[in-house]
Amino acid sequence: MQTRTLGNSDLNITRVGYGAWAIGGSGWQFAWGSQNDNDSIAAIHRALELGANWIDTAAVYGLGHSEEVVGHALKAWSGPRPYVFTKCGLRPDKQGNVERALSRDSIRQEVQDSLRRLAVDVIDLYQIHWPPDPDSPELEEAWSALVDLKREGKVRWIGVSNFDVPQLKRARKIAPVTSLQPPYSLIHREVENEILPYCLHENIGVIVYSPMASGLLTGAMTRERIARLPHDDWRKTNADFTEPNLSRNLALVDQLREIARRHNRGVGEVAIAWTLHNPAVTGAIVGARNAKQAEGVMRAGDLQLSDAEFNQIDDFLTEAAA
Repeated sequence: MQTRTLGNSDLNITRVGYGAWAIGGSGWQFAWGSQNDNDSIAAIHRALELGANWIDTAAVYGLGHSEEVVGHALKAWSGPRPYVFTKCGLRPDKQGNVERALSRDSIRQEVQDSLRRLAVDVIDLYQIHWPPDPDSPELEEAWSALVDLKREGKVRWIGVSNFDVPQLKRARKIAPVTSLQPPYSLIHREVENEILPYCLHENIGVIVYSPMASGLLTGAMTRERIARLPHDDWRKTNADFTEPNLSRNLALVDQLREIARRHNRGVGEVAIAWTLHNPAVTGAIVGARNAKQAEGVMRAGDLQLSDAEFNQIDDFLTEAAA
């Protein structure tokens, strides 16, 4: 699988990496429903077998459970250790709702907890999961805490997630930002106007999340399947999975099927390959809940779409937005 250097780091990452959000399991605010840990470990191992060399998780996924599962998968993996990326700054309150926690002390506790759960000596990329409210001085406090962790050798490189350009500029006044993790897909293209061009110009690596729009663009999602989603799957009431957006999104999937058939690939692979075509994008985070799902999407990094196919997709997106 092809690799690219992530921003100002020495990390040469594959175009696709394994995303561990869904394997956190149930019982928290942004769960995807219940999940079998053995299936999760099999999915991680299959992704690595197919060539992916990095795993992205977060302390908040399953309130630590995702990191624990990743740690078990790494322990049972006999090949070269993949890069391990995780995030901090989101913690549950007493009612179990996720809230932002960006104080220096909180972040220092989080990194210790993550190192223990992941069973690693150092985290390859440590990221602030969500920025604080606009103009909050917590941004500078949190970023300074990550700088200290890098200096101390607990983490190798530091990045952010869900930041806009003004927030990136504030962080960069303190220390360079290695990477940004934004949402990006055929359905959500908001970062194209300002954020991606800025990152490209400033050599900030970009690893996009939800390139398949949280499963909508896999080709396997139907109205019936959405109706059967468990009550604690956050997607059940999400605007992308409900009308009036759902009909438009499923129509986009139908358009992608023709292109997927030409390449003998899955619809999800086409959706991922489309995001990787943007020159600002270093890699895409791709989730899988079992080995079969990993088999169907983790090779998207080597799928080359033609200019005509990109134009076909853009034409449909333009029509859908009209």
